[in-house]
Formats: sequence, C-alpha cells, structure tokens
Amino acid sequence: MTMSLIQVRIPKGLESEIDDIVDKGHYSSKSDVIRDAIRRFVLHKQVGSIKKIGNSVEAVRKARKILAKEDFHKKD
Repeated sequence: MTMSLIQVRIPKGLESEIDDIVDKGHYSSKSDVIRDAIRRFVLHKQVGSIKKIGNSVEAVRKARKILAKEDFHKKD
C-alpha cells in the first residue's frame, strides 16, 4: 500500500487525547489513530449519501470494504 505524508496542525489538547489512546494500547501509534479516524469520517460521509432504496445494506458493506485497512487504496 502506498502512503502519502500529510502534515496537520492540531491543538495540544487533542494531541494529548490521541497520546492517551495510544498509551492505553488501543492503537500502536498516533498515525494509526489518525488514519482510523479519517477512515471512519469518510465511511460516515459515504454511508450518509446512500439512498434508502434498493439494497442499501449491500451498499454499506461495499463502502466498508473499500475503507478496510487492506483495501483502502482501491476504488471499485
């Protein structure tokens, strides 16, 4: 998987919250926390745009698959 480097400035308080999450062992690094947060945000936006007609459950599954860690870089 090809990665890009993006620099982002965040408030110290938010950085402390991320550090706490890593320190508790929920993630192995700050980068993992931020990548997961971005995936969740994108999934939320994609799911929110799915029309409630047809097979919306399958559309949600497809969106989740695309955003899964191993498949995030692929577009179907």
